[in-house]
Amino acid sequence: MGLLGKLKGELVDIIEWMDDSRSTLAWRFPRYQNEIKNGAQLIVREGQKAVFVYRGALADQFEPGHYELTTESLPIMSTLQGWKHGFNSPFRSEVYFINTRPVTDLRWGTPQPVTVRDPDFKMVQIRANGLCVVKIVDVEIFLKEVIGTDSAVEADEIAELLRRVISMAFSDMVLATGLGAIDLQGQQVALSAKLAEFVQERVDDEFGLSIPEMTMNISLPDEITQAMTRGVAKGVEASGFVENVDLNKYQQAQVADSMLAAAQNEGGSVMGDMMQMGMGAMMAGQMAQSMPGMAGNQQPAATPAPAAAPAPPPLPGQTMYHVDHGGQSGGPYNMAQMQAGIQNGQVTGPTLVWAQGMAAWAPAQSVPDLQALFSAPPPMPPMPPTSATPPPVPPTSAAAE
Repeated sequence: MGLLGKLKGELVDIIEWMDDSRSTLAWRFPRYQNEIKNGAQLIVREGQKAVFVYRGALADQFEPGHYELTTESLPIMSTLQGWKHGFNSPFRSEVYFINTRPVTDLRWGTPQPVTVRDPDFKMVQIRANGLCVVKIVDVEIFLKEVIGTDSAVEADEIAELLRRVISMAFSDMVLATGLGAIDLQGQQVALSAKLAEFVQERVDDEFGLSIPEMTMNISLPDEITQAMTRGVAKGVEASGFVENVDLNKYQQAQVADSMLAAAQNEGGSVMGDMMQMGMGAMMAGQMAQSMPGMAGNQQPAATPAPAAAPAPPPLPGQTMYHVDHGGQSGGPYNMAQMQAGIQNGQVTGPTLVWAQGMAAWAPAQSVPDLQALFSAPPPMPPMPPTSATPPPVPPTSAAAE
């Protein structure tokens, strides 16, 4: 190769970027001391933008298209290099290709939990993660703040930058909304757009980026999730957290479940007999309400029976007792069931019982509400036998004379 061919080989004729990775956000054309000659071809494909940098200063920018590099197509470069009457010799300049397509698979997550003040659970630590869509919108800011002197910028580098920004933005958004942990998790879709706005304020003028879309998934601590699950399924107090449930309905359901379990126990037990007896009483009451003819005042068949009145609700504040049976808890039982058990000898004075509001299990005879059931008056003694011979009638005064 002659000297002329060698010189031609050192000159850049075509400047383009063939990228199929979709993960590179910026790429510097490798010049390697080669110079760009007058009339070189610049090819910018869709989803790209080309920028010329001369001695650290941003010069000309090119949108997608095919360009011939001349004085007319490089007005800023002509001014910087003093091309007053055009240039005929090669020139040196750094050329960067910017990926203007949105990157849709950037994952983010909070490295540390965020503390939230919740009206039901007090202080709760939550985490969040999701996907983020990012796009370069201001090439000049991105070139200065992100690219610097790097030859290429990958999506992973932007992801690390965004994770820190999103984590701080998420904490600020939670504080601004004032919502509790449950409400935050229930409004994740709406709050995702709000979080994107918080992040956008931190990356537009600072890094030249745009956040068109963001998804978010809020995670609660395991103990709270379990408490919510049990609370919804059972309607009870779980793990120290109280749900808004109807305690009377819950007590009724507990009694019914306990009675049914005891009735199905073929082995039988003292407490099982008590629960079967209580279940029988409840069934009898329900049958009496639904079948007026069995209630004792059967009416003629020709006369329709009046509609049965609805069963009264349980008395407010009714105490339900749990009874210790050989180390196993039975119940809860209402006062009528406890009275029946005491009268049958199935519950004695030393039997341990517990009810809502008691600090610990205690003997039944020491509970004020149950003491009266143990001190019931003895049954009335039988009447004395009557004599078959009537007593003699005392004589009257006339017979005595």
